[in-house]
Amino acid sequence: MSFPFSRNRLAAEVKFPETLQANQHTFNAPERLLDSVPGLLTWLTFAVCVIVSLVAPLDLFTIAAIVSFYSCIRFLLAATANLTGLRYIREWEQVDWLARYQREKTSKALAWDAVHHVVIVPNFQEPAQILCESLSALACSPQARRMTVVLAMEMREAEAVAKAEALRQEFEGSFANLWITLHPDGLPGEIPCKSSNLAWAGRWARNELVETLGMNPEHLIVTTMDADTLWHRNYFCALTYQFALNPNRHERFWQAPIRYHNNIWDINPLMRLVNAYSAAFELAYLAGFWWSPMPISSYSLSLCLLENSGYWDGNAIADEWRMYIKAFFAQKGRLKLEPIYLPFRAYATTGETFWEEIKNRYQQTLRHAWGSKEIGYAIGQMLKVRGTQPLPVLSLFIRVAHDLLLSSAGWMVIMLGGQLPLLLNVALPEDLLVLSAGWQNPALVVWQTAIVVSAVLSILVWRADVRQRPPRHAPLTFRERCLTLASFAALPLMVSLFVSIPVIQAQTRLLVGMLLDFRVSPKR
Repeated sequence: MSFPFSRNRLAAEVKFPETLQANQHTFNAPERLLDSVPGLLTWLTFAVCVIVSLVAPLDLFTIAAIVSFYSCIRFLLAATANLTGLRYIREWEQVDWLARYQREKTSKALAWDAVHHVVIVPNFQEPAQILCESLSALACSPQARRMTVVLAMEMREAEAVAKAEALRQEFEGSFANLWITLHPDGLPGEIPCKSSNLAWAGRWARNELVETLGMNPEHLIVTTMDADTLWHRNYFCALTYQFALNPNRHERFWQAPIRYHNNIWDINPLMRLVNAYSAAFELAYLAGFWWSPMPISSYSLSLCLLENSGYWDGNAIADEWRMYIKAFFAQKGRLKLEPIYLPFRAYATTGETFWEEIKNRYQQTLRHAWGSKEIGYAIGQMLKVRGTQPLPVLSLFIRVAHDLLLSSAGWMVIMLGGQLPLLLNVALPEDLLVLSAGWQNPALVVWQTAIVVSAVLSILVWRADVRQRPPRHAPLTFRERCLTLASFAALPLMVSLFVSIPVIQAQTRLLVGMLLDFRVSPKR
């Protein structure tokens, strides 16, 4: 076990070669313009809905019904893909990955023992207990002895070094290396965020492993994880198999599905359905062949791909999407994300009271919604990078923009289009009051179908999540049953509060040029 700096010479003081220095990302007018695109579209949609509700209310109601039905079909596809993903998980959990590697290896495959994992754990003001749990899960991996773990601390956290040193002593001998980096505060072109910490730690680890220890960079695969990530015991075995056998290993990301089960029995029952909904969609994106998956939270890529792409940007809140888009264009569209169906567990946001839990969850979603910035970033890359095939570029852009715009502009169409025509046109002839037409009105039929199907699917998603949860540590109470039932009725409100409104707020802040403060979500 090595510790790459003494008490008098912190990792923050290491001077990298010029080729390893962080990118100096500065403000420019085109970026500012591109950042405003999502917000402009969202508020333009709002204005159009208000105007059309006055001049053509029935048409607006019909459009809203179509968008609602489209969302329902999307939910149906997600539920189907989620069931497929759960089947894949059961199959993957039965695989002996080393034995499978030995059966399938070719002359072009890397040796199993040659693959070395670099696991970066960026964190800021995370409880030591959370980090200890995450390191314990890593230490349980059969690949732990071929793993360099980097505790990426922040200099602006007063207790960072003491906390990291205590963890290093506790896990002495568990990994090939356990290193600590200290990301300086206020570097040019950076904002306080996970991405800037990753960029510093990634370059530092590369310098130590390749330049100092002489490791082959083509044999190194980098995994970045949230501080509360508990990896499946065999994730790194499956990752080794995938990396060693894939001839296109330097054009790949790898992603496992997420489950918010670390503290599932400690959060309010009203919030559990929201977390089940989020996890179901993330698994569906991986398992549904009709979707292009994107990385989330904790993911893996080769060091060569990371280096060729210029590492993480120091000013990106949505580090995973920014890194993927950046790598996609660096590889001229040849990049793909491949699933590893061995789920990792994470903590759901919580709080001392239900109101605090709501606020913390909202803030977490707001941070995730800052991925709206990547719509403009993708457009900028499309305009700047030449030689990339148009079809993969279009597919990537649709994937980046679709969910974010559906959550904002699409939500406005559904909410305003379903209500304003009735609220603002009570004086119009009765034939415009679509409810009077009953089931003979196609728009109303579509609305009713979407509501019923969505309700049924929400129950199926909840049931599938319940089956995957860890054992309870307390008996089920009557109050808990009531709140669970109430969560189904409250789901439309929850989706608005924890999906659409934070996205609209993030896009509006981008539109007016207001930055977002990066906040760590409370966990317990």
